[in-house]
Amino acid sequence: MNTVVQVLFALLGLVAVGSALLVVTSTNLVHAALWLVVSLGAVAGVFLLLTAEFVAWVQVLIYVGAVVVLLLFALMLTRAPTGPQPELSTRRAVPAAAVAVLVAGLLGATVVGGFSGAAIDLRHGQVGSAEVAGGSLFRTWVLPFEVLSVLLLAALVGAIVLSRLRATDVSGSGPATAGQAPDKSQEGGD
Repeated sequence: MNTVVQVLFALLGLVAVGSALLVVTSTNLVHAALWLVVSLGAVAGVFLLLTAEFVAWVQVLIYVGAVVVLLLFALMLTRAPTGPQPELSTRRAVPAAAVAVLVAGLLGATVVGGFSGAAIDLRHGQVGSAEVAGGSLFRTWVLPFEVLSVLLLAALVGAIVLSRLRATDVSGSGPATAGQAPDKSQEGGD
């Protein structure tokens, strides 16, 4: 049984890393968002294998169900180009990969140095329970959680405002842009 969990853990980890690479290398924004769904779903599967069922469902509901949908709505509302974009090339892939390897090494060294002697007792079953996660969320992390929710709301409102401004600019019936005088030929005459 233990080897089955280890094999599933490794497979889900490979799926998460592979789809994350496809997120950053895709030239189509919609495809990148869909690869993000696959990556976040694999991370939720890893949480399930670690007996953190509540965290896995939060991962699915909040990240896959809300953040990716918000990203897709923002793409559609701002009329961002969603097709393949040849200008999004991989010409900076080597420096980006070098930075990614350096950051991964730094994070790995930090985690190993900070938690090298730490151990979690899994026999009590309190690691991924809703009681422990809820207590931590509402005691320690309530302010960052609320700040993030306001930030996401501001991003959504900003996307709606930008899409309406662009729609009125395209149709020509909207307000004049900054620095431009209104068109006198359309005004009622003196």
